[in-house]
Amino acid sequence: VYLLKGNDCPFLLRDLLASEQLAAVFGKAVMNVLRIFIGSPYGLNLRNVLWHGFASPQEIPAKYCAMLLFLTVGLGQLLQTYLLQTKCVLVHRPYVIFINLEELVVFPDLNNETLSIAEELVKLSSFVLKTMLPFWIAALTAFKQSRYADSVILLLPQLEVGLRLLFTKMNKCPNRLLTAESSALYTTLDEMLAKHLNNEEVNQLPVVLEEPAMASILKGFVEFLWDFLNHQEGPRIRDRLSHGEINLEAFPREVANQIVAFAITLLCKFPDEDMFSLKEHMVIKSLMNCASCYQSRFHPISRLKKQVLECMKSIHLWSELPTVPEEQVQTIKGLEGNTETTSTLILMISEITSQLLQYRPQNCCNSDDPINSVPTERLLIELCSTRICTLYSPRPVLEIVVILSKINAQCHQVSEQVIASAGVRYTQWMSKTLRSRQRHNYLRMLNSIKFLSPVLQLILILITLELVSVHSVCKKNPFDYQQYLKFLKSILQYTENLVTYTSLQKNKWDETMELTNKALIEIRKINDRKLMLMHLAT
Repeated sequence: VYLLKGNDCPFLLRDLLASEQLAAVFGKAVMNVLRIFIGSPYGLNLRNVLWHGFASPQEIPAKYCAMLLFLTVGLGQLLQTYLLQTKCVLVHRPYVIFINLEELVVFPDLNNETLSIAEELVKLSSFVLKTMLPFWIAALTAFKQSRYADSVILLLPQLEVGLRLLFTKMNKCPNRLLTAESSALYTTLDEMLAKHLNNEEVNQLPVVLEEPAMASILKGFVEFLWDFLNHQEGPRIRDRLSHGEINLEAFPREVANQIVAFAITLLCKFPDEDMFSLKEHMVIKSLMNCASCYQSRFHPISRLKKQVLECMKSIHLWSELPTVPEEQVQTIKGLEGNTETTSTLILMISEITSQLLQYRPQNCCNSDDPINSVPTERLLIELCSTRICTLYSPRPVLEIVVILSKINAQCHQVSEQVIASAGVRYTQWMSKTLRSRQRHNYLRMLNSIKFLSPVLQLILILITLELVSVHSVCKKNPFDYQQYLKFLKSILQYTENLVTYTSLQKNKWDETMELTNKALIEIRKINDRKLMLMHLAT
């Protein structure tokens, strides 16, 4: 509605409700009533008080619910009148759709037996405030009834309440448990998952990770929370639900299953009474094992691992590209010099690859064959299985990961372009629809593929070895850090140029040789000076 009158929509609800644009549509008086009910810390602030789990069921008067329902209906009528008068068309944003649901599956599917056990656990866990018990039961009931969005909407604030309870205990600030006044700072999930408190003191919730008895499950649950609620590449369930970006009627069971199952593991981990028999149940032990083994899937480091392997799969397809029969190639002259240059580049790639692989983890296989993508793919899979700390990554680490991700993305685009171009040109060659110049260019492309494949594999190996050692960047002094950034950006520039030159529109295959030669010289120079992160890690 705001976009009917304005351009840049305010980020915060309170600013949105105070905007002149909405007042012009609904009227100032109506917006003031809304601000009193849901839009300001100085009013009832129902939206934040409820969404952050501060209010128990008995603290929510029925008249507030009735008022919000009437307000919602009234807003619809006012909007309809405004649209008729102005002849404007209200364009709704498309709903966010969760794709690749298999990526979100962490826990096994919950059956009625597990949910019945969960209903008992709720009554015995210190993670649950007794006043909030009806919310937990309602959430589990909603899941049983296939009302998955309702279940998650009820459960997310209760997870925040339970975590706030732990947070206030560990940080010895019990006064922060119920701070929902206009003059007090809310203790919200964002603060509870942060490394430091607002006063710059260390948040003691993550410190518990150092306790052996709690390390695995708590590390798993913090990573799970960051993945499902915070990371930009993740589903951001809480954020999207609270901003109305999800079609509630089509909310996936798979997503709700993860939130409910995760909640059950927290219930088990913080018992108030004896729940040994329930915790030892096979289905509960299975959930606990999934939680304790969880590793981040949506942190930038985790995403880069996945993207590297996807890029390598794309390059692996080059071996299946159709090629022109050798006897037809020999009939075209003028390619001899390119063949010699290609051999020189491949030799240089092989030497650099061998040097870099000296810094691979000892348990990883070797891959010094720059032509064969199979051992390279196996090596990358092993390297990407290395566990890298993702919680509270320092800024320099994230900066490096961003650049490495950009390099990988360019490599992937080059690979896809080569695959597409090779297919098109081969079809044209066989149908004899290529002109003389185009035939020469196609053969140059086939020749360039011989060194482009190994050089892209070399870059992927470099990316992955640097990623495995990425936390070593914190050891660099400011000057060395800037020099290292400059090197990575030069590789990024090289891959960006490759994208341009290998596009179907440009087809500058001879130029890729010169570019590649310069890039290899730069990589060898930096490697000889031992300025990479892999050098610091050994």
